[in-house]
Amino acid sequence: MKRFSFVGIAAFSIAALTLASCGGPDSSDVSEGFDLPVIDTESFTTYVKTLSGDDFLGRKPFTKGDTLTVNYIADEFQKIGLEPGNGDSYFQEVPMVEITSAPGSSLVFNKGGKELRLGYLDDYVIGSPRTDAQINISETALVFAGFGIVAPEYQWDDYAGLDANGKTVVVMVGDPGFYDDGLFKGDTMTYYGRWTYKFEEAARQGATGVLIIHDTDAASYGWNVVRTGWTGPQLALETPDGASLPAAFEGWITTEAADRLFELAGHTDLIARAKKPGFKPVPIDVTTGVSIANDVRKSTSNNVLGKVSGSKYPDEYLIYTAHWDHLGVGEPVDGDSIYNGAIDNASGIAALFELAKAFKSLETPPERSILFLAVTAEEQGLLGSAYYASHPVYPLGKTVANINIDALSPIGRTSDIAVIGLGHSDMDDYVMQAAERQGRTVVAGGNPSAGSFFRSDHFNFAKVGVPALYTGSGSNVTGKDSAEVAHLRDAFAKRYHHVSDEYDETWDASGMIEDIQIVFAVGYTLSRERTFPKWKTGSEFKAVGEERF
Repeated sequence: MKRFSFVGIAAFSIAALTLASCGGPDSSDVSEGFDLPVIDTESFTTYVKTLSGDDFLGRKPFTKGDTLTVNYIADEFQKIGLEPGNGDSYFQEVPMVEITSAPGSSLVFNKGGKELRLGYLDDYVIGSPRTDAQINISETALVFAGFGIVAPEYQWDDYAGLDANGKTVVVMVGDPGFYDDGLFKGDTMTYYGRWTYKFEEAARQGATGVLIIHDTDAASYGWNVVRTGWTGPQLALETPDGASLPAAFEGWITTEAADRLFELAGHTDLIARAKKPGFKPVPIDVTTGVSIANDVRKSTSNNVLGKVSGSKYPDEYLIYTAHWDHLGVGEPVDGDSIYNGAIDNASGIAALFELAKAFKSLETPPERSILFLAVTAEEQGLLGSAYYASHPVYPLGKTVANINIDALSPIGRTSDIAVIGLGHSDMDDYVMQAAERQGRTVVAGGNPSAGSFFRSDHFNFAKVGVPALYTGSGSNVTGKDSAEVAHLRDAFAKRYHHVSDEYDETWDASGMIEDIQIVFAVGYTLSRERTFPKWKTGSEFKAVGEERF
């Protein structure tokens, strides 16, 4: 789950591009340059309008919208002339489990005859990731475990001395660097700050339950996003037999609810204490009970794959990704219950189609193969890309790089380009050379303090060592005054995970078109080289990247 942050991908309106050697790019194969394809705005926006139309029912996996969407994408890949990407099929089945949890209408905390009663949705959300039909926890003691982090490399252990078995841990979102630049990576969130890590670590510690305290600034999204995303059917990859189980229940509480909880416990200084090194977990002498009914359904969704085979090195692959899913039909807002996902991420799938057409139209075809991978269940935790990364159709050692497209900006052209996760790999250098030759700048994109690098599908490729590029919208919008830009940014940001994320007359697709051109340029350059991009010294992915060869 990412957040709209329209601060960083480039304006790129040239007819030709030459990339010289510097860092990653190999000039021996590309010094003659190449013409950029014409990307048709009407074609692109038609794809966006179609995919984000009500007919696709919000494109949620395990629904009718799933079937409609994957068949539409496969049909378009075939019309464009792409070969099936998985043997003779355009599909890769992704086995998942859908769990619809029905908790009680309130969550009650008890201490010494006093109780605190929280309201479902307004104060808390909760569910169970287990496939049991009924979860009954009659009583579990609460422990505040700071950020819920065990990070030896940062000399940080929020579980030090704690036996979490049978207990419910209450933890903060984010990591200590958000509050102190001298800790962890400062205002650049590490994976330890992500909600996924919090749940994983609590399970490793043997906790019965885990509650994350929501904070809008630290999370970078409001309670409405949690409320929408954590209610109704939840998807997960099927757990293999013998694998360790997640905690019996997982959930979130609001900041205000946490304040009331700590007041009940008589520990009103815990949040401040937890932000400092040396913090140890604190039992707060409060208990709760949880009863959850689970409706469990096992089925498959699909990644959709199409390819252009390389003319010289067909066994080497560059992979473009975009997720096709969104939130489906949910809680009505002003009478509208379809979460259409035009920006997020009909724009990315439309970009895949345009890129595919561009590669198919080349007079000089790519020497390496190009795989176009539309992945499922990004909104449920990057599940489709996680499945591909653990079950790759093509060997990871032969995978050159990943270029991910997620939530293109409808604000218009920009004079700069942002790389989310700038400094990790040689992929930066390809973008830098293109920007430098056209007089543009490259900046670090996204919201580092919100962990933007960990919040889209490229992250699963990075985790298995494949250099991955994820670009964001630019900060310097051209052709519009500052007041208009500020208004548009605010308006589009409010559409994130909202029924209002639809295509309308306020969209300016010019920047999107130019964004597609620049990721084409990077990909085509890589397709004509013999080198493989590498992770840079200091990146946490360097070691695993070297292991894949």
